[in-house]
Amino acid sequence: MNLPARTVVLVLVDGDGGVLGALPPFEVGLPWWPEVEEIVDGADERFGAGVSVLRLLHADRSHPPGGIVTYLAQLERGRPALEPTSFELRPHPRRAPYAEVGGPAESLAWARDVLAGAGYGTPERIRQRKTWNLSGLWRLDTARGTVWLKHLPPFLRAEHEVLAWLGAVAPGSAPPLIAADGTGRQLLGHLPGEDGFFAPASARLAMADLLHGLQRRALEDVDALAERDVRDRRGGLLLEQIVATAEPWLGEVFGLDALVVGLPARLAAVDACGVPETLVHGDFHPGNVRFSATVPPAVLDWGDAFLGHPAFDVIRLCEGLEPEDAEPLIERWAAQWRQVAPGSDPVRAVRLLRPVAALLGAVVYATFVQNIEPSEWPYHTDDVANGLRSAVELG
Repeated sequence: MNLPARTVVLVLVDGDGGVLGALPPFEVGLPWWPEVEEIVDGADERFGAGVSVLRLLHADRSHPPGGIVTYLAQLERGRPALEPTSFELRPHPRRAPYAEVGGPAESLAWARDVLAGAGYGTPERIRQRKTWNLSGLWRLDTARGTVWLKHLPPFLRAEHEVLAWLGAVAPGSAPPLIAADGTGRQLLGHLPGEDGFFAPASARLAMADLLHGLQRRALEDVDALAERDVRDRRGGLLLEQIVATAEPWLGEVFGLDALVVGLPARLAAVDACGVPETLVHGDFHPGNVRFSATVPPAVLDWGDAFLGHPAFDVIRLCEGLEPEDAEPLIERWAAQWRQVAPGSDPVRAVRLLRPVAALLGAVVYATFVQNIEPSEWPYHTDDVANGLRSAVELG
């Protein structure tokens, strides 16, 4: 795969938010904008600047990956030679806490306190791995092994409730939750192995089996999860959310109005298929399943989880597969749900929900855009419109 190059520009601020200047541009290997480990290393190795990357400022293209990408970073150590910049630091009400000046230090201080109290001791090494509008991520190596500090923005903070539930009912099926402070900060145990990106259809069968087991267990706890602020998209709530997202686009996306008008009947037909609503991962692609030769597979990244129809997850799992590979996967998933709900028609539910899944994708991206500052909109520039157009094509 030929990946586009990413050239990085770092605008540096001090601990009081004073703008210091910019480092000269330098290139990193990974083109993906949220990945910052190479940026931190490059600033240190090339310029002697110890930095924490705070957030995206702008890019020379409308969307990732690659290009000339400018970030804001806080200078923690060193006195590098800097180029003048006209950047002015301004507050924004939708800025994530970990993207503020001093934000990473506050999150790491919280992590150190928790780890010390839990017997992990002081981290021997800390590596910033990612920062963007959906999370900040650090790897902390301790005497008792690797721990991950994950800081989510407020609109995704309910992930820790799902992880706590999974840890209680199905230990090992997700990253172990060591601690959470309720604001989005989480400390997670390390899972050995590799993420399942680009997994073939044969490997996805095991993924579907794993998720089905969790969703079947969740049936008895759906209301309890709703009370713990897990996002609710059951019944009429899903329809309300789709209509609210689609309304501003009705005059721009041809055919969207007819699809929305027909949604109540479509969702009623889905309900008649008899598949019960449960906990849905919300982004169940192969890369969110971790495989290891030593422990069973586990499901990562539950920040998009919601309560709703499980077919949304199998639709996502089938993306990128040819029909002849996707059909056996859907049939295996359907057979499992027919055991749970005899007389149900899971395959028809999948067929009916394909355009709804695209509409739901637009809802998710619209939620992101509504909750992040404009400088980070390029992460999702075309996602809402593309989801709505895709839904019309599928409908």
